Amino acid sequence: MKQPVADHARGRFITLEGGEGVGKSTNLGFVAGLLTAAGLDVQLTREPGGTPLAERVRQLIVAPSGEQVPPIAELLLIFAARSLHLEGLIRPALAAGRWVLCDRFTDASYAYQGRARGLGDETVAWLEARVQGELRPDLTLLLDADPAVGLARAGARGAADRFEQERLEFFTRVREGYLARAAAEPARFRLVDASRPLEDVQQQLRNHIQEFLQVNGKI
Repeated sequence: MKQPVADHARGRFITLEGGEGVGKSTNLGFVAGLLTAAGLDVQLTREPGGTPLAERVRQLIVAPSGEQVPPIAELLLIFAARSLHLEGLIRPALAAGRWVLCDRFTDASYAYQGRARGLGDETVAWLEARVQGELRPDLTLLLDADPAVGLARAGARGAADRFEQERLEFFTRVREGYLARAAAEPARFRLVDASRPLEDVQQQLRNHIQEFLQVNGKI
């Protein structure tokens, strides 16, 4: 019978979270570079998405369609994509000793669907337990900025997806949801002031990653 992978051989799971326009895409590569420079085998991925079928579900979730999507349907689609992502990429990578760096994960569901859509934490937590089991990120870097600043940045990128078309009030609730998650789990979350210039933001990220690498015996 195949023996379970020892904890020291298991990879680590790092997530990058935040609302629209906080710089996740810009800084995902930066964080990946820090991990790679430390000699780690890094798997970059994103949510919704990460596998071919999960990416197809992503398109259903984010693309404007003209049809109203009930919040619970949105959440179920996201967890369907998450299940595919977990079994097709995240769990195998971690078991093989790779460090997985993911652009958003379940904290986004708490912030967007739980808080901003009004479904509440209990609904998200029920799905989280059934889809993920005990798997949770080892470290979550939360890029935080005033939603008005983030929306202005996102608007400069081009055509807005279904989420980016929401009003400021929606993203204010998203931010509240994220900050509530960070306050509830301070051991996992590291808050990054994403309103600062990029050089300052990346210095904050560098400090957090170096601390995490030290704790995990990688430097």
